[in-house]
Amino acid sequence: MTIDPLIRLHDVLCELPNLTVAVSGGVDSLTLAFTAARVVPGFSALHAVSPSVPPAATQRVKDYALRHNWPLKLIESGEFNDERYRANPHDRCYFCKSNLYATMAARSSGPLASGTNLDDLGDYRPGLIAAKEHGVRHPFVEAGIDKATLRQIAVQFGLADIAALPAQPCLASRIMTGLRIAPEDLEFVDKVEALLRDHVPGDLRCRVTADGVVIEADHLPTTATALAAAQCQKAGRIFLGHKPYQRGSAFVLPDTLEADQHHG
Repeated sequence: MTIDPLIRLHDVLCELPNLTVAVSGGVDSLTLAFTAARVVPGFSALHAVSPSVPPAATQRVKDYALRHNWPLKLIESGEFNDERYRANPHDRCYFCKSNLYATMAARSSGPLASGTNLDDLGDYRPGLIAAKEHGVRHPFVEAGIDKATLRQIAVQFGLADIAALPAQPCLASRIMTGLRIAPEDLEFVDKVEALLRDHVPGDLRCRVTADGVVIEADHLPTTATALAAAQCQKAGRIFLGHKPYQRGSAFVLPDTLEADQHHG
């Protein structure tokens, strides 16, 4: 007999009293938090405010917490104080998540959980190593739930505003590996993507490379191209034009210099 995924998720969550969910502002963590708030005694949510997190994501978390009466704490995870993270090596995500989960674990009275799902396990994600080191639970994984299923759960709960949210990795994923992570670059990336969002359907990335700025999208209308070029000129950056969206194109592995296709 096939057990409903939501029932499996409830079974996992009910074994985690005083659970704290790390909420980034995407569909995964928000759906997990919404579910946990309904069934977990002592549930709470934590959100890290950082230059690498789009302000719109932070606002979305605040809105959800207010709307659904979640106990929410906003924290600073401190990754920008870590030179290993700022250097932007191929395993940057490990240092980011190490800082994040260490800070969150210190603020949690019970277990800590992330919105990681089954699809994430096939990616190159050094952050999962950091999660394991800090004892972070992954209820979606434990319940056998992938991205498509968790989106269905969001729809089932009537969370239409997040169910179809596109994947939004942290803003640092737009910076080519090896280029130092600077808050002003992340602010620029977020500003450009927010400006173009209404003009570009589907996936959209503003990539910062050693040579200049590239806009990646399956289709970039002339109006959006002009907007991007104007923003680059205003910021004193070189605009290299448009390329088709390629997942992980800003990420390069050491030695091979091959792009890993499992990053934003």
